Amino acid sequence: MQLYNTLSAKQRAALIDEAGEERLTLSFYAYTQIEHPSEFRDQLFMRWDTLGVLGRIYVAHEGINAQLSVPAPRFAAFKKHLDSIAFLKDVRLNIAVEQDNKSFLKLKIKVRDKIVADGLDDDTFDVTNKGVHLNAAEFNSLTSAEDTIVVDMRNHYESEIGHFEGAITPDVDTFRDSLPIIEKDLAAHKSDKNLVMYCTGGIRCEKASAYFKHKGFERVYQLEGGIIEYARQVKNQGLDNKFVGKNFVFDERRSEAISDDIIASCHQCGSPCDTHVNCANDACHLLFIQCPTCAEKHDNCCSDSCASIVALPRDKQKELRKGTHNSNKIFKKGRAHHLKTLNPS
Repeated sequence: MQLYNTLSAKQRAALIDEAGEERLTLSFYAYTQIEHPSEFRDQLFMRWDTLGVLGRIYVAHEGINAQLSVPAPRFAAFKKHLDSIAFLKDVRLNIAVEQDNKSFLKLKIKVRDKIVADGLDDDTFDVTNKGVHLNAAEFNSLTSAEDTIVVDMRNHYESEIGHFEGAITPDVDTFRDSLPIIEKDLAAHKSDKNLVMYCTGGIRCEKASAYFKHKGFERVYQLEGGIIEYARQVKNQGLDNKFVGKNFVFDERRSEAISDDIIASCHQCGSPCDTHVNCANDACHLLFIQCPTCAEKHDNCCSDSCASIVALPRDKQKELRKGTHNSNKIFKKGRAHHLKTLNPS
């Protein structure tokens, strides 16, 4: 049986339009012991493919990290399948704040060493000794205290467009980079401050809170369900929203608005803007912030050199890409010398 995606994004988008069904974008994770991740991966693919599930899912011996979309008419069947798996029964599903039928255009389930690249040796500390989970109301209350430090466990390009009021936002490219920096910068407050962490959906904080407790931090807390669940509770319970701007998401939407504030700037002209785009030059594909004016001026590219390549016929562009690979710019997400107006928050 087919155990991998065979359709292009363009073909899948056309099928979604033809189906005319609403889709639900959601995410979930679970740290658990999976003895045979490759077999589990194949089982998931066979079932989810028949349900029309699309998304990006990582499976490892330590658990599963899933971001996906499900046809709304088949959500009940999808949930029934999750509940049939012991460690996923009643798992919290983070439903996206803003829905988009084309948030994912392929089903990719990959086996990895870890479900989040944290760079940690899990055998050196108790990964189950996690911080105290906070709901939205508890988070608002604790973060208002003078003896609380709020730390964003996400990367610079995520916090650049949105973060909690007063949060420390490490200027890092990866999650693993942030851990030693935070430990060093907050070393003097291991016992006299509340360390409250948050991330997109909660998964990064699960491991980070245990790590910081291992490193001697005594009052460690984490926002349960991350920004996504926080936004849901704030809306449903009429709570004050302490998040300013947009929440960066890792799908075709790229972000979802949590407040109406625009706190970032176009990386090319510096005007207020928080819209992430990928450079139209496929050999570059740099993720950066670009306003509509600059998009038109630069032909949806990050630089004049990329715009000159995009202006060439497609076959010529493909010819130029032969034997080359995308540079690290694709991963640096906004860090490029020709983008002069970076505005990390």
